[in-house]
Amino acid sequence: MPKRFCLAVFLALLALLAMPVMAEHLPVPKGDVILTISGNIEHTNVGDEAQFDYEMLMALTPHVLETSTPWTEGASIFEGPLARAVMEKVGAQGEMLRVKALNNFAADVPLADFYDYDVILALKRDGKPMEIRDFGPIFVLYPFDDAPQELLNETIRFRSVWQVANIHVYE
Repeated sequence: MPKRFCLAVFLALLALLAMPVMAEHLPVPKGDVILTISGNIEHTNVGDEAQFDYEMLMALTPHVLETSTPWTEGASIFEGPLARAVMEKVGAQGEMLRVKALNNFAADVPLADFYDYDVILALKRDGKPMEIRDFGPIFVLYPFDDAPQELLNETIRFRSVWQVANIHVYE
């Protein structure tokens, strides 16, 4: 009986230790992959990367942001997850992000920006999914109208990458 009891306690403890890992499990994308996150991340779903399809990103509590941008006329309503929520989902452990577009343009973005501002990974503009020819499928979008003196500068414009395909977490 003591052996069975010890085995039961051991298995219960093992199950408790596994719970946090199970809670952060990322499902494998069912649709086309539109974002791959790599580097210093704790939670992956394909090899050492975290891959997301459109539905997975939209399931991360979409945030609505009405703002104008330096590249569009007037204000638009953008929708997508807060960038910090995506970084938390993958367990980002770095201080910097290399955000890379489909055309290989890349910008280095401090992870702190995603916590200092309500930056979103915009997937929709005015209710419609963003296409490649219209800044899509993903646009790293700062809330320009919320703090124009702070955000309307060349540094932030450079960090506002559109047609995003990859984010690499480092440092």
